[in-house]
Amino acid sequence: MEASSPTAVDETSIRYDGWRIVAVCFLVAIFGWGLGFYGQTVYVAELHRLRGWPTSLISSATTFFYLFGALLIVSVSEAIRILGPRNCLLAGVCAMAAAAVLIGRVTELWQLYAADAVLALGWAGTSIGVITNTLGLWFDKKRGMAISLALNGASFGGIIGVPLLVVAIDRFGFAGAMMSAAIAMLVLTIPVIVIFVGRPPDCRVETELPVPEAASASRIRALALRDVAFLTVSIAFALVLCAQVGFVVHLISFLDPLIGREHAAVAVAVLTAMAVVGRVLFSTVIDRLNQRLASALSFASQAVALAVIINSRNEVLLIAACALFGFSVGNMITLPSLIIQREFDPRSFGVLISLATAITQVTYAFGPGIVGLLRDASGSYTLPFYGCIGLELIAAVLIMVRGRGGTSS
Repeated sequence: MEASSPTAVDETSIRYDGWRIVAVCFLVAIFGWGLGFYGQTVYVAELHRLRGWPTSLISSATTFFYLFGALLIVSVSEAIRILGPRNCLLAGVCAMAAAAVLIGRVTELWQLYAADAVLALGWAGTSIGVITNTLGLWFDKKRGMAISLALNGASFGGIIGVPLLVVAIDRFGFAGAMMSAAIAMLVLTIPVIVIFVGRPPDCRVETELPVPEAASASRIRALALRDVAFLTVSIAFALVLCAQVGFVVHLISFLDPLIGREHAAVAVAVLTAMAVVGRVLFSTVIDRLNQRLASALSFASQAVALAVIINSRNEVLLIAACALFGFSVGNMITLPSLIIQREFDPRSFGVLISLATAITQVTYAFGPGIVGLLRDASGSYTLPFYGCIGLELIAAVLIMVRGRGGTSS
């Protein structure tokens, strides 16, 4: 085993404890993305319907959620080092459950912002930052596969989360549905976290640079922010996720008058199902591909899908375009981790992926708000969705600029 992994473990063995951690992270991701990411498209539509608040103001609360979450995510690697992965996951689950209850009961706009602040705490403890850092403690050679498998839970959060929320809202009302979701999250995730997430085989935290003298996390970040390879990855995915999040959050609101809310929920489910298909297919070949080129092609495919969605009113074609868009959605959160793992020293992985995640989240935090503002100003989603196409194409060019690479490690 390499010096960076002093404890000898067989990561390929089905009996290896790390695969149980993958399963736990998969389950956490279902609720993390179901309530924290894909749930936003339900919250925007439902709060607009119930309270009559402007779409732009509701979307701005979503932007606040992502911005505050980004501030928390940048320190996830240090939090795991101090508190341990089990405590971080438990804190994230409890915060997200509390936020779900609060969102279901808001009657004033300021209350939505307060609830989104709690939701941001939950997001930091259940999303990509904590999942990739946690898996990094158990995996080295199979880290890419472990992350890819665990993050399929994010897609399942959209596949089952959005339709179940819509059905539950129709049956129990918004407040009752959110309470039910919170209870389900606590009951299903807390026991498995407590039972299976224990002490990793190598408790060293990945905050060292591969140089003779150890460096702090802040030093790693400072070097990364001067590295062309790191910046092009972070900025390109930030632009794409800004477009992707802005589109997904407003998808039900866009499709509702065209095909109805239930069929719009089906379109979201198809989109997220294709995200699973895309991630699984990519995971079998991505190690043999040029990952930056694969990213650029994924960005372009989303731009094509958006163009179809903007210009079509046919239900079948709209759902098919959502499927095409969704094929790349899952890889937008997996590819940055794989590129960083390939191009940078693994001992800086935890800090670098937290920093990249924070950069992308700060950027895409403005996606829902910008789309909402442009929609209210122009009277339709045509202008903001064309703007999303522009961001996708710019990112497709930027991701191919690698520089010398690896200098931040």
